[in-house]
Amino acid sequence: KQGSDNKEALWVNCECKKLIYKDELFNNLSVCPSCGFHHKLTCEERFKIFFDNKEFQILKTPEPDDDPLKFPKYSAKLKQAREKTNQNDAVLIAEGKLDGLSVTVGAQNFNFIGGAVGAASGEAFIHGAQNAITNKTPFIFFSCSGGQKMQEGAIALMQMTRTVVAVNELKKNNLPYIVCFTDPTAGGITASFAMLGDIQISEPGCLIAFAGRRVIEGTVKEELPENFQKAEHVQSCGFVDSIVHRKELTNSIGMLISILLKNQSEVNSDINYETQGNNIQDREAS
Repeated sequence: KQGSDNKEALWVNCECKKLIYKDELFNNLSVCPSCGFHHKLTCEERFKIFFDNKEFQILKTPEPDDDPLKFPKYSAKLKQAREKTNQNDAVLIAEGKLDGLSVTVGAQNFNFIGGAVGAASGEAFIHGAQNAITNKTPFIFFSCSGGQKMQEGAIALMQMTRTVVAVNELKKNNLPYIVCFTDPTAGGITASFAMLGDIQISEPGCLIAFAGRRVIEGTVKEELPENFQKAEHVQSCGFVDSIVHRKELTNSIGMLISILLKNQSEVNSDINYETQGNNIQDREAS
């Protein structure tokens, strides 16, 4: 196991069945040097390899009721996930610089109950979108989740609609919204905010799905292609714009952001990125 799952382990088991020295894997951005498999990252690990000089600030996001439906053993499961990940919820939002440009970035930690989205994750995403609107920055999100939390029932399902509204607000304000799929992205995440990016990027080999493969095969009564629901197949169907190796993600997204901002003069000409905060507050006050 890797990362916070077992901090004392010296070796990591890869999908290719090879043992990799943990430090070697981490130095390679958690990508297997033998088979290229992209291992999962925590939110902070993702931020450290993405932001300029590994410098970022994690934003405090709203904290709704932990257990709104009083679901059996859910509180204990949340406590365990928090101790395991040192996060309060699966989604973290951070702000910092990318190629010198201010950006707002969100990420999901699969180690936190499979990255499942409930009220807290929904609030975090919306807060990230609002931060981007307030500060007129692009919003970039790294998805990694199996879907919505069954322990929160309809409250979790509501986050699909609420996050879509937040994305629409970004678009109304002409702010770039870029989604990067990481393995896996499934269920209600795919059916809501993860499929609404202005540009859809994926890491290689990422699972991108709504329902599971066996469910679909049982429904349509057909055998599906071997790479069905993998990023490469999804790209061939037009749902992914580009598949980018983790080593190239920062440069690729930075270039895309630069192009999008230049094409959106309303955003580009209105911001001095080095003195952004005070200028925006002055404009909003006026």
